[in-house]
Amino acid sequence: MFCKERFLKTYKREPEGVAFTPYRVCPIGAHVDHQNGKITGFAIDKGIYIAYSSKQNGVIELSSMQFDKRAQWHVNSVPNEKQEDWADHLRGATIALGARYNLRVGICAVIEGELPIGGLSSSAAIIITFLSVLCKVNGIKITEKELIEISREAENIYVGVSCGKLDQSCEVYCKKDHLLYMDLSNDKVELIKKPSNMKPFKIAIFFSGLERSLASSDYNVRVDECTSAAYALLAFEGAKYGKFKDTYLHDVPKEIFEKHKEKLPKKWRMRAEHYYAEVDRVERGAKAFEKGDIAEYGRLCTESGYSSIHVWETGSKQLKSLYEIIIKVDGVYGGRFSGAGFKGCCMAIIDPEKQEQIVKEVTKKYLQEFPELKDKFSAYVCDTADGVKL
Repeated sequence: MFCKERFLKTYKREPEGVAFTPYRVCPIGAHVDHQNGKITGFAIDKGIYIAYSSKQNGVIELSSMQFDKRAQWHVNSVPNEKQEDWADHLRGATIALGARYNLRVGICAVIEGELPIGGLSSSAAIIITFLSVLCKVNGIKITEKELIEISREAENIYVGVSCGKLDQSCEVYCKKDHLLYMDLSNDKVELIKKPSNMKPFKIAIFFSGLERSLASSDYNVRVDECTSAAYALLAFEGAKYGKFKDTYLHDVPKEIFEKHKEKLPKKWRMRAEHYYAEVDRVERGAKAFEKGDIAEYGRLCTESGYSSIHVWETGSKQLKSLYEIIIKVDGVYGGRFSGAGFKGCCMAIIDPEKQEQIVKEVTKKYLQEFPELKDKFSAYVCDTADGVKL
């Protein structure tokens, strides 16, 4: 943790506190949260730190150890339009929190991310950490559910990313040595404890060396394709439907999809196919984890990755190659893209006894294919972790 040292160097005093939020991985349950589907996930023991002190004048002054530009605004005077920089997520979070609570106190802070950006929900992690700090200095008691909703609102409305609640929910609800199993249609949360008969496992993170931005990718297009499919299927069935933006594939029983799927445009049909298959994988994966079958859970994770490439149709050339390399290495139970799949990283569930060989083999094969990324590619082995402490 270096943000504390940077804070001391910048402000010539110790920070009042340091807040932390973990990153997350979603082995099974990709691309379905925005359709009110079901997900599984783990928080990992790497994440976002913010070293901070309060500012009674209401000014928010932020610097990041990953970006050069410093950002500043007042808690009650945030630009209405995003500024197209790294701090937009936090401007949106300030507006969303300020719409619910009276904000008077600002902060000066230094932000540090432990891992490279892309694929681990760093945007959600930084928003949650920032909100927890802003609430603390303003004496606001916020619930976990509020924290998730406000974080999502910052991304949906201010930043313009049509994400669901997968990232935020993992980073808030997860518990070490437990699998988060969640139904986004009703926010039902189940934490499945790692059974005593389960083989040991860890989470390996492999960064492709490419960064990505969801707002500038095809992420929103995929969400619109799902919504369009849901709306059309309800219309084909003669079922009741409301506003387009409030329609989700969760609202459409699989039987209706099977009955009318050939009427859908190919892209819409494929997105819906991924949704129904992925929700089924989540349900089977939760049962496998509960039984202690990490091999089956890993296999379903790999299957999810395949669907993301061939049915959801995402992934850069580099990420596809990285995925193919990872799943063929001995000691890997399963793997897939982490995050939306537009650049970023891959994650793998691995046997800890073989972690050194796994990292060595994946690194060697990937850099043989993409030697130009030698200075940007990186690999890490992580444990599961608790979610944010409010």
